[in-house]
Amino acid sequence: MEYDAKVKNRIKRLEGQLRGALRMMEEGEDCQEVINQLSASRTALDRTIGVIVSENLIECVREAEENGENTDERVKEAVNLLVKSR
Repeated sequence: MEYDAKVKNRIKRLEGQLRGALRMMEEGEDCQEVINQLSASRTALDRTIGVIVSENLIECVREAEENGENTDERVKEAVNLLVKSR
């Protein structure tokens, strides 16, 4: 699977959020602010995982259909990836 610029940018933003959380800790920011930043990072990570799995699923299903394969197994694999990520 090729990862487009949109997905890579999500990871870069997530990296910035985590660096921001670390900076906040080093500067002794309030616990609530640090937790808010970490929570936003977790949400961003979850959404990025969802985007990657869904794009991969679309690609895999198309490929399976072109090859005359059953797509059920591909869908199950994608669901398992999502469950595993939680």
